[in-house]
Amino acid sequence: MRNHGWWCGAIALALVGCVDLDVETETSEASQESQVNGKQLFERETFGGNGRTCATCHGDQTGTVSPAEAQRLFERAPNAPLFRSIDSDDGVGSSYTRLLTDATILVTLDLPANWSLADDPTARTITLPRAIPSTLNVPSLDSLFMADGRFDNLQEQAHGAINSHYEPGRQPTGAELDAISEHQQTTRFFSNNALKHYANGGPAPTLPEGNTAAEKRGRLWYVTSAAGVCSHCHDGPMLNATNQFLLAPLPPGSRFFTAFVSELNKAGSPIRTFNVANPDGSTTVVQSTDPGRALITGNPGEANFFRIPTLWGSANTGPWFHDNSAKTLPDLAQHYSDYFQIVGLPALTAQEQSDIIAYLKLL
Repeated sequence: MRNHGWWCGAIALALVGCVDLDVETETSEASQESQVNGKQLFERETFGGNGRTCATCHGDQTGTVSPAEAQRLFERAPNAPLFRSIDSDDGVGSSYTRLLTDATILVTLDLPANWSLADDPTARTITLPRAIPSTLNVPSLDSLFMADGRFDNLQEQAHGAINSHYEPGRQPTGAELDAISEHQQTTRFFSNNALKHYANGGPAPTLPEGNTAAEKRGRLWYVTSAAGVCSHCHDGPMLNATNQFLLAPLPPGSRFFTAFVSELNKAGSPIRTFNVANPDGSTTVVQSTDPGRALITGNPGEANFFRIPTLWGSANTGPWFHDNSAKTLPDLAQHYSDYFQIVGLPALTAQEQSDIIAYLKLL
């Protein structure tokens, strides 16, 4: 994240790697490293909070946490930092069914000034279950972070995550946020060397040709052309931009769209009713499980839009979408088959779904 485009997938601290800082003396080096070494901050610093670190939610293989990983950890260590009451089912730590089943955490957002909840008109915040965004390929190569794009840089993202999920006893310093940002741009945060080179100013990555017949057929869905339907949202070097073939082009620089994830609600989340006060005095009613980008901009026309994510390395970062509703790659392909039918395109055949999955595994 999260948009949205064709998956939502997910938005962004980081993982392992290392930042070596030049200091003038051994004494200052030890002091400086304890405060602003990005790797140490990412892996071990709790900021005096509930025991969570960046690495708690951003594993070094996928940059996120899957339900299977959460279940294995719970069996082994039910008191691990991932399992804190703020993300429990009841808010007091009695059960973690949602976290274990969907691997979603709770995100509390301010409601836009002109938005209110129909069932709680005085509320000024809303809490929603959302997927943990993967940190793979994102920190160095994206300009917006989280599924709803609410952070403009990595420092803001890290600060937001610490305050939302750590229950911190102290605030991170600017130097610490800079170090975390720098750490997220080290080698371990890339799924392949071509992307690392691209981040360092090298050539843009290109679509692999494919080896098997299925992979070659799958590639055609991502080639920039009118027939390459998936490229309509997943275009450009990072496969997360819209192109000229989109029927309703997004404004320049915008990377948000709806793939009907909130609308189809395969996660079975509660549907909330929002009343939006318009400048002309009228009211727009938005019914959604999660309005996504609209909660950041206040624009009801962006309801259910989420950030279009990169596809590089995405086959290994499931579940997918902002609500983790696609648990498997076949689930993901079936969702798009359903979406195609909603927007007037033919459903994906079983072979087409298999071809797309085969190609995603190459990216």
